[in-house]
Amino acid sequence: MAFRQPYVGGNWKMNLNRQRATELCRAVAESEHQQSGVDVAIFPAFVHLDAAGATLDLAKSDVALGAQDFYPAPDGAFTGEMSIAMLKDLGVQTVLVGHSERRHVIGEPDDLIAKKTAAALNAGLTCVLCVGETLEQRQAGDTDQINESQLRSALTDCQLTDTAKLVVAYEPVWAIGTGKTATPADAQTAHHKIRSVLADIFDSSTAGAIRVIYGGSVKPANAVELFSQSDIDGGLIGGAALDPSSFSDISNAARNAVRPQGATQL
Repeated sequence: MAFRQPYVGGNWKMNLNRQRATELCRAVAESEHQQSGVDVAIFPAFVHLDAAGATLDLAKSDVALGAQDFYPAPDGAFTGEMSIAMLKDLGVQTVLVGHSERRHVIGEPDDLIAKKTAAALNAGLTCVLCVGETLEQRQAGDTDQINESQLRSALTDCQLTDTAKLVVAYEPVWAIGTGKTATPADAQTAHHKIRSVLADIFDSSTAGAIRVIYGGSVKPANAVELFSQSDIDGGLIGGAALDPSSFSDISNAARNAVRPQGATQL
């Protein structure tokens, strides 16, 4: 199995005010100070990116600053949107694309998600591409079909020159913010099949190097078991990311996870 450095991202969603966002950013930077073995990122709301970036700079932190969304055009008449250039100007290094709330609440279509994926990768940002099924799709037995469709739509025409710049987040929609979590075995099965699709889109070597992380209500209590699965390379954390102690525990779980060697066969 190829070595893949774990990735843990904290998605703060539409939460916090400026003071609390700055305090949380400082706490995350302090807990990750001089730590290694995990790539850690935070995704504040747009209006807090500037303050968060300044806080990370002041702390000389390796924590990556991420944005929850962007528009793929370089500039133009797109009221209310933010371009990649604007985000880079604030020090943004990584972006979320295709998050379930963007797909199912905001209504973003597959073709827009594909454009965003290509734009992020072409700009040299780390793209965290989110895929996952709803409860109805899971109950119908369509989990693998939905994940494959979303992956192929977003990635088939992408040029991937650096596997470290693409992170796929499997986030079963039914497990986000509900307290429900796929069993580690179920999550591992979904991750393995996602990696198999990546091998078909790219090749086995590339698929073995791409990180696939889990985004379904990860908490300190289940993080160790989840991150010990051979194809789970970290997590995209929602509610628990708003508590610095919980987020630190999850980051440490990824850092210290012992995953089976040679278990991924594509």
